[in-house]
Amino acid sequence: MQSGELLPGPWPSLGSKPADGRGGWRAARFVLAVGFLERIGFYGVQGNLIMYLTGPLGMSTASAAAGVNAWAGAVQVLPLAGALAADSRLGRYRAVLAAGGLYLLSLGLLTISSMLQGPQPHAAGGSPSSTMLAFFYVALYLLALAQAFHRPCVEALGADQFAPGDGGDPGASASRSSYFNWFHFSVSWGYAIATAGLSYVEDNVGWTAGFGACWATMALYLAVFLLGTRAYRAEKPVGVRSFTESVRSWGARVFRRRDATDAERLLLAQEHEEGKELIVKLLPIWLTSLIIAAIFSQVYTLFTKQGSTLDRRLGGATTGLVVPPAALQCLMSATFVTTLPVYDRVLVPLARRATGHHAGVTTLQRIGAGMAVSGVAMAVAALVEGRRLRVARDAGLVDRPDVALPMSLWWVVPQYVLLGVAAVLAQIGLEEFFYDQVPDTLRSVGLAMCLSIFGMGSYASSMLVSAVDWVTRSKGESWFSDNLNRARLDYFYWLLAGLAALEVAAFLHFASRYVYRNEV
Repeated sequence: MQSGELLPGPWPSLGSKPADGRGGWRAARFVLAVGFLERIGFYGVQGNLIMYLTGPLGMSTASAAAGVNAWAGAVQVLPLAGALAADSRLGRYRAVLAAGGLYLLSLGLLTISSMLQGPQPHAAGGSPSSTMLAFFYVALYLLALAQAFHRPCVEALGADQFAPGDGGDPGASASRSSYFNWFHFSVSWGYAIATAGLSYVEDNVGWTAGFGACWATMALYLAVFLLGTRAYRAEKPVGVRSFTESVRSWGARVFRRRDATDAERLLLAQEHEEGKELIVKLLPIWLTSLIIAAIFSQVYTLFTKQGSTLDRRLGGATTGLVVPPAALQCLMSATFVTTLPVYDRVLVPLARRATGHHAGVTTLQRIGAGMAVSGVAMAVAALVEGRRLRVARDAGLVDRPDVALPMSLWWVVPQYVLLGVAAVLAQIGLEEFFYDQVPDTLRSVGLAMCLSIFGMGSYASSMLVSAVDWVTRSKGESWFSDNLNRARLDYFYWLLAGLAALEVAAFLHFASRYVYRNEV
């Protein structure tokens, strides 16, 4: 394989049927378990973070949403650095070990921070000290650093179990495509448990208990990963010098072309050297995916705040269970775990027979469909929010934001489900696309490039929220008023729906001209 010398051992040439017991699904199952556990520990923090910022830390809705988006941007952009370190020096296996250590450190500090913070300082007229805020943010950004090593490397390590460099084996390619689907199936269960279970603990038992449970989950994550050590098909890093030479050589092949200023011609494969399409071919796809990334960031910010105003009781009017606002995010996970098997086991084989293509549906087709569904999701969210505001007016609760509206939480189910479908299509499609379309040397970097889309999308959402808040506040009531009954989140959702429509048009323009790496 071009990504470096394999670690000592009689490694198989076919990833789907390893000859020595290493690699294949036996090893991948450890990775799937690790991904499941990691999502529980990580989303136990991220999924309910906006409620912690507006609760114990006493931030405004707009400031908290911008803060969460900025941190989420760092979470998704930092994997570029982690992937570079893994592919050039650490190796993916050691990078995941480093992530485990950083997770334990950061979540331990977050647990200590919540113990020192107290339950609701702003409710009693107090506010966190600058020292406490600094301590909290150090812990939070250490968590982002842990994600920088984990996210691109663990997923790439799992895909490596199916020999991506053995291009002559169509079975390995099909297994690898299936692996990406099942990886997200497993992490969706972790996401569901975190958003439903841990958010309930944080809201009803305490933040210290919730963060402590996240720490314990990460300890188990590290133990499971180590148990699979003898099963992994791993690679040695290529070394800083070889890695740098590979990147320089790749860039030289791209930028020496005479037609480098012609955007249309740059999308056509005219040379057969591996790696010629770095930046030039991938950049249009990267750029035209930012809006859907910004849309996904609403799930753990504004969607959560929106859900907090609804009647979230299940069962009786007085004794029923009250669903935590962040638990509504598990609806996306439910969509994942029900849709993915249907997509992988039914729709893909049908498409494969209909088209004769081994993958059935191309990754770009999958991504474009997801973008279209995300736009529909935001239109539905805007309609639901409009109804929520009318209910608040009709019930005379416009100036009573602390009172739950007589509107069931089931009204927001469609927007979560639609975004779950969009994620099944677009998010997994993007990860598979960027993994497959880079040289073997840069597999982790390819996944990190994909993750950076969601990071920059979070930054774009943060900047958009701040800009809209500034403009609308200067003309009266902000669209993101702390009193959501006077806010206009519906206008913001319509804005995102319109941007999604423009994104689909631009994406189709570039995708129709894209030539896949294995077709040149």
